Amino acid sequence: MKAVVLAAGEGNRLRPFTVSRPKVMIPIGNRPILEYVVRALASNGITDIILVVGYMKERIMSFFGNGARFGVQISYAIQEKQLGTAHAALAVRDQVQEEFIMVAGDNIIDAQAIADLLGHGDGMAMLVTESEMPSKYGVVHIEGGRVVDIIEKPDKKVGNIINTGIYRLPPSIFDHLEKGVMAGRSGITHVLHGCLPKIKMEAVRSTGRWMDAVYPWDLVRLNEYAFSMAGQETSGTIEAGVTMRGPVRVGAGSRIRAGCYIEGPVSIGEGCEIGPYVTIFPTSSIGNGVNIAPFTTIDSSIIMNNVSIGSHSHISRAVIDDGCRIMTGLSAPSGLAQVKVEDDFFKVERAGSMVGEFTQIGPRVVLSAGAIVGANCRVGDGAKVSGTLEDRSIVV
Repeated sequence: MKAVVLAAGEGNRLRPFTVSRPKVMIPIGNRPILEYVVRALASNGITDIILVVGYMKERIMSFFGNGARFGVQISYAIQEKQLGTAHAALAVRDQVQEEFIMVAGDNIIDAQAIADLLGHGDGMAMLVTESEMPSKYGVVHIEGGRVVDIIEKPDKKVGNIINTGIYRLPPSIFDHLEKGVMAGRSGITHVLHGCLPKIKMEAVRSTGRWMDAVYPWDLVRLNEYAFSMAGQETSGTIEAGVTMRGPVRVGAGSRIRAGCYIEGPVSIGEGCEIGPYVTIFPTSSIGNGVNIAPFTTIDSSIIMNNVSIGSHSHISRAVIDDGCRIMTGLSAPSGLAQVKVEDDFFKVERAGSMVGEFTQIGPRVVLSAGAIVGANCRVGDGAKVSGTLEDRSIVV
């Protein structure tokens, strides 16, 4: 059986982290989101995978290649313009002649989620799950085990069973998708909403993992969810006087200096310099080439590649993108915050700071809970930042 993975979208609501990468390539637990999907398929013996790519497709294609290092065979279909998921799916029409699995590439899933769908048997099926925030997704109405309606992003509560974007479909679905696109329906759920009375689609509940990131602060939650490590794996150098508790992974060429305290699950990439006397608390992931200076605390955060963090800094539930340079004494706490994304405001509990790539932050800066700092910004000595800074902003 083939799998079609939709990975062409940008992820506008996740900016600044999609300025130079598609959403599917945001690292979670030091792996791109899309890698979790590929590995879940491979674990179920699905090794013929078509990735539909578009926005910054080179980032995906250079990382996954032909799929050999993941034990699969990957081919690509191009969606030249990002005109919705239904339009993206039509890009593989000529490559699929039998029943297939379709998966959204921008969600973290595990092998059990795919196994549950495969275990359902033949025929059209949709994997569904419960959500505490159904208004962000397509809410599914089920009667007698059959999907009878999908309401995309409802304004009022109409249920909490949602569509995961994982389907088992026959090739005849492309006829429905084409008619839907011609009628101006760009999303797969919009197309299905119109044709559900004519087709039989079963709802399959899963005991596996499925989680999506819609807004920047969701990435921290995904990072917590993704950790399933056991034991310690240390390819780098651990100096005497380091305390490591729980599952901790340290990549090749990294050095953890004396006096550091690391409580897992924590993943540290390759070529990092940590400490001395740095504290890293659970569900933090540190990318490759990261330098964290002494007496700094990292708590439940994502630090991406080639980031430098000065001494005596405190960072909680933050996401810091590639290439950022942070001077000494940064205070970036987490807490209740009112956060604006596009034209909407959200009340977010335990919100940390979000910092875009190649931003430079001077000494003694305070980033308020929920602050979103765009890419390539410059924040001067002693500044206090709250709200949202656009890309390339300068704060003096």
